[in-house]
Amino acid sequence: MNDIIGTMFSKSFMDELLKPQQLYSHRTMRTVLTRLAHASIMMLNPASMDRLYELIVMAFKNQVFLCPRPKDLLLISYNHIDTIREFVKDTPVIMNQVNETHRRIIETYSSLAEGEFQLLRQTLLLFCQDMHVRVSLFLKNKIQNANGRFVLTTSGPVPHGIDVPGLIRTFDVRGREVRRIEFPTGGSYSSPIKEGCFELHGDRVTRLGMNVYTVDNPEQTHTSKAPSAKPDDTPNMLAKEELNLLARLMGSMKAENAAKEEAGFWINLFNTDREEEETGAAGGAEEPYFGVINIQAMQDEQAATELARIAGQFAEQEEEPENHSCNKGDDLLAMMDDL
Repeated sequence: MNDIIGTMFSKSFMDELLKPQQLYSHRTMRTVLTRLAHASIMMLNPASMDRLYELIVMAFKNQVFLCPRPKDLLLISYNHIDTIREFVKDTPVIMNQVNETHRRIIETYSSLAEGEFQLLRQTLLLFCQDMHVRVSLFLKNKIQNANGRFVLTTSGPVPHGIDVPGLIRTFDVRGREVRRIEFPTGGSYSSPIKEGCFELHGDRVTRLGMNVYTVDNPEQTHTSKAPSAKPDDTPNMLAKEELNLLARLMGSMKAENAAKEEAGFWINLFNTDREEEETGAAGGAEEPYFGVINIQAMQDEQAATELARIAGQFAEQEEEPENHSCNKGDDLLAMMDDL
């Protein structure tokens, strides 16, 4: 963690990030994440790195999506930085790097207007809008639907500085209130809580930006363990029928006389597996009643070559637009190579 945080909060890296520039592409962001992770002794294969990137983007998207007001993006970032401080509290050099970066972020963004924060939030959501990866933790907590989209709640405290909806007030030309009309809001809203601290240290109030695996979950906190039930040894007939259906779909078993005797099936995953044939030969003249399903699990060289050719065409088509772009992120990646 010290190696990764030290690289991420280095002065040269922060200087490049805080320059006014266009938003990076997903490809560039994934490359930056890979090089940050490999700044330490940790090495991840491409598949694991892709899953890590998807998890990070979906967690970040959820935080930006649920942000009460655009300016609270700073509070979310400060929660991240406060958590990082806990990782490096025993390393003064890196702690100074984190604090210096925090001061620069305060200096850069604290003076922005509400409209600029709204534009920033909209840009971040546009970056994440095509990502709908399902995360088991979000699905379990019912903050994400099965289609990968997040749930927006219609209850809870309203943002700081905002009145609770449900009331229309009418004023005359002198500014005096002359009438009040209430209307149903379709939700259960409450008064805003206190505003979070935007300084170097303080209570951020919001829970967004904190570790989603350690934040207390009300559903988990208020549940009790169910009494242990005795194991049921009754055969699962549904599972047996599913296996029978699978066998019929694969063309290896007849559905006739299913009630009189149970038919079984074997599966050969490799052409070199002759165990079933040897077993049948050793049993004498009596043929086994098992049907054999042969599945080609060996890699087909011809099919693999064709797939590689098609993938190469897609790669060439994707690389063509990059050559005409302004090569966003190249300076950042080149700088990271020197770290």
